[in-house]
Amino acid sequence: MTPGNPTPPAGSRRMPEKRQAIARAASTVFGREGYTRASVDAIAAEAGVSKRTIYNHFGDKEKLFLSVALETAGELTEIIAGLADRHLHKIVDLEADLTAFAVDRAKAVIAAGDHYALGRTIRAEAGNIPPDVLAAWLDAGPLASHRDITAHFDRLAGQGLLRFDEAEQDAGLAATQFTLLTFSGAADRTFYGAVPIPDTELASGIAVGVRAFLRLYG
Repeated sequence: MTPGNPTPPAGSRRMPEKRQAIARAASTVFGREGYTRASVDAIAAEAGVSKRTIYNHFGDKEKLFLSVALETAGELTEIIAGLADRHLHKIVDLEADLTAFAVDRAKAVIAAGDHYALGRTIRAEAGNIPPDVLAAWLDAGPLASHRDITAHFDRLAGQGLLRFDEAEQDAGLAATQFTLLTFSGAADRTFYGAVPIPDTELASGIAVGVRAFLRLYG
């Protein structure tokens, strides 16, 4: 199996209904049981199909996991990209716009709830997941979002709204530090959507992070 040519995404509109049912069941079972403990038997029972049907559609457990992992990563990546474009494409007030993006981004991940359970599974079992599967998920999810935010920050620097004063500073580093200051704490606090957090607490923590970010790059 090669990450560059994976099984079609779990939510593809062209996917047969039975295949979609298997993908949904797999996402549920992998999110609940984890990659190592999840069995094809359990996924078949959840989907109401036979094990043979799963093998016919996906080949094996690894390819099935890759398919649903890429689908869930892709969905969140698209949502975050849309939020970045909405808040950062045309800046009115840099601090307010960065804060609004960061709050909406955090809420999008938290609101994913059970749907993002697969992401929690991947983080918890990274050492047990095949390296090519892990690399493909990273590229479709966290790294894709990082590249998108980096592009926005590079454009904002070109407009004079952000600045990179030191030789080692660039838009990529700024995007990394923005995520650390405005998203990572909320993600850890909620265990990536598993535990709720009041909106006021989420927003206030992110606002502090944005102000710290702007002291570095504003």
